[in-house]
Amino acid sequence: MKFEELLSVLPEYYTHLDIELVTKAYKLAEKAHTGQKRASGEPYVTHCVAVAVILAELKVPSPVITAALLHDTIEDTDITKELINRDFGEEIGHLVDGVTKLSQLNDTKKNLMESSVEINFDEEKTEKERK
Repeated sequence: MKFEELLSVLPEYYTHLDIELVTKAYKLAEKAHTGQKRASGEPYVTHCVAVAVILAELKVPSPVITAALLHDTIEDTDITKELINRDFGEEIGHLVDGVTKLSQLNDTKKNLMESSVEINFDEEKTEKERK
């Protein structure tokens, strides 16, 4: 998904400053994800833009779109929360950090579920061995 597609679906009420903020976030995300590819072979930043488009269609405020564009930068690149706070403000820094923590929570849940399956499998194996 291209950045131009995102620009075309931004809410009509966005000011010039809102659009500048979104553009600045896109440029940072694009630079930060340079060289990263999705499984499909597309540049990784296309995922960030796709998330932002979905949110733009819901007519959310510009800080949410900005955070959507930056949502994987803390986790997958050298970008820090401090840099986002400095360049975009603490509100957006908190949003990006929150999304990062949600994805880490999801990873933890997945790992716990996989561990649980292994434990259950081991328990079933032990039960069969006793019989």
